[in-house]
Amino acid sequence: MTAPHISSRPRIGVPWRTAVEESANRRAKIDNYLRAVEKAGGEPVLISLARETDLLKREAETLDAFVLTGSPADVDPALYGAKRHTATAAADAARERTDFALVEHALAARKPVLAICYGVQSLNVFLGGSLVQDIPTEIGMKIRHSPEKDNPPGGAAPDAVHEARFDPGRMRHLSGAAQAEINSSHHQSVLEPGLGLRITAIAADGVVEAVEWIENPNWVVGVQWHPERMPDDALAQALFGDLVAAARSGAA
Repeated sequence: MTAPHISSRPRIGVPWRTAVEESANRRAKIDNYLRAVEKAGGEPVLISLARETDLLKREAETLDAFVLTGSPADVDPALYGAKRHTATAAADAARERTDFALVEHALAARKPVLAICYGVQSLNVFLGGSLVQDIPTEIGMKIRHSPEKDNPPGGAAPDAVHEARFDPGRMRHLSGAAQAEINSSHHQSVLEPGLGLRITAIAADGVVEAVEWIENPNWVVGVQWHPERMPDDALAQALFGDLVAAARSGAA
């Protein structure tokens, strides 16, 4: 196994959100992740979804950590043994293949992973967990987790905002408090956590907001919100900063 590239600016792999966005070079949203990694002291490395599996694995060996990004796609429900909900969006097979290969490598090599929104759902399914396919119809609308239904014609609404409660764990330590205000833009979430994951944050309506890896000391955190879209938020900065610090040291 190739040793990770440890330097003052660790190399953080960031897969494109979708194959369509990559082919069209639509960078507006993916650049948020790259800027967040760079601001935290890492060197972001954009990972193509078109890469053959062998080449993807070789590239992963040269990277120190990974950020699994959000996506407008939904993970194929067949991958967690569920019937497709009518509200479930089309899957992106290239993104699924890329995420699963990166997670497999990261867990085996004990490299840090920060999984965001779709990324935490992808991580969870890879580890044998399941998903809530549509929060409004399966859980209800006590909290607005997505602004999509309130979008003005031809415009984009700001992210929904609500509180999350933290159980003891890395997220609570980074927050410095038992709860924090987070943004929200999703209609799916973790249902049953995958093998090795523990739920460490929930919203008031029971929606899972964060999971953490507990099988060994490796740094693996999944959050359902979008810290990359909160550049001035202390918790978002602490989250990316802790990821980069773990990547730099090669240990959680």
